[in-house]
Amino acid sequence: MSTPKRAFRAIVTLAALAALAVALRLTVLRPDPVEVTVAEVTRGVVEDTVANTRAGTVKTRMRARLSPQMGGLVVELPARKGTRVERGDVVLRLEASVQEAQVRLAQEEARVAAARAEDVCLGAELAARELARGRIMVADGILSAQQVDALESAAERSQAACAAARAALGQAQAAVALARAQLELTVVRAPFSGVVADLTTEVGEWITPAPPGVPIPPVIDLLDPGSLYVSAPIDEVDSRRVRVGQEVRVTVDSVPGASFPARVVRMAPFVLDVLEQNRTVEIEADFDDPTQLSDVLPGTSADVEVIVARREDVLRVPTAAVGDGGTVLVLEAGVLIARTVTPGVRNWQFTECRGGVSEGELVVTMRDSAAVKAGARAVARMRR
Repeated sequence: MSTPKRAFRAIVTLAALAALAVALRLTVLRPDPVEVTVAEVTRGVVEDTVANTRAGTVKTRMRARLSPQMGGLVVELPARKGTRVERGDVVLRLEASVQEAQVRLAQEEARVAAARAEDVCLGAELAARELARGRIMVADGILSAQQVDALESAAERSQAACAAARAALGQAQAAVALARAQLELTVVRAPFSGVVADLTTEVGEWITPAPPGVPIPPVIDLLDPGSLYVSAPIDEVDSRRVRVGQEVRVTVDSVPGASFPARVVRMAPFVLDVLEQNRTVEIEADFDDPTQLSDVLPGTSADVEVIVARREDVLRVPTAAVGDGGTVLVLEAGVLIARTVTPGVRNWQFTECRGGVSEGELVVTMRDSAAVKAGARAVARMRR
């Protein structure tokens, strides 16, 4: 066989082998499509939010830890744990027989002082009338000037005695007020309407008096559930984006799956630097409807999301779908195609897309394998 023919056959054979290799690569040896998690491009709301860096705390603005201002024996506890009381209601009473006796004594002394003042002042009135008659009689020559002088001195002494008696009456009445105030110290009243959260004493127990200047330890914890608010730390970097009046969503561990609307009412005027690498600013948010949190106890941990900006009815994709440079992988006809989007408002859940994708397209939300890349064949596993 001639050399040209052998060369031709060799070329044909190589071409056939190459074609076979390509066919095998596209059929038998072709890799299976990679399974990818995807989500649909939708229209909806996207919010830019700021979240707390550490757990916040549900607190109450109306909370008082009450104790009597004096020691004594507890004889009455009208309100137990969980009892609702109104402002001014008695929540604790101490044994007060001594104070009651002091009130009765002061009242009797005041009555004596009143009677004495009445008697002395009546005498002063009589002396004044005698002086008036004496002046008439001296004009008629019946009394001498010396006798009238004596009447004037007697009238002045009587008037002074009346003033002193009235002052003594005032002093006695002040003693009554003091005794009543001492008696009132044996009673603890609710300073506002609320619920008794805790009680650390019982009837029959003795509350020990404290040294001057040292308060007696609290025995009743009173709080108003209607004044709940949340305090939470945010990173110092985000503090300039947060303003008083912005909307807040609050979630609490004790009520899973629920969120409660609130508003920022205060930002701390300083940065907390207790932890060197975690400097934060404390914010406070009041709940729009505190009654929704009737079962939430003060001290419960809470998380906040401050809504810095909100966009309505915009194209959005899960934030996890957006890679570096705003790239997304779109599943189109079984192949992954790289697109670049212009991100707008975003949060941990959604990112606004200003072009680059269309509503209804499927984007990859999890790039957990090197095989998940542009150009790869893929099948969808819908994100839940």
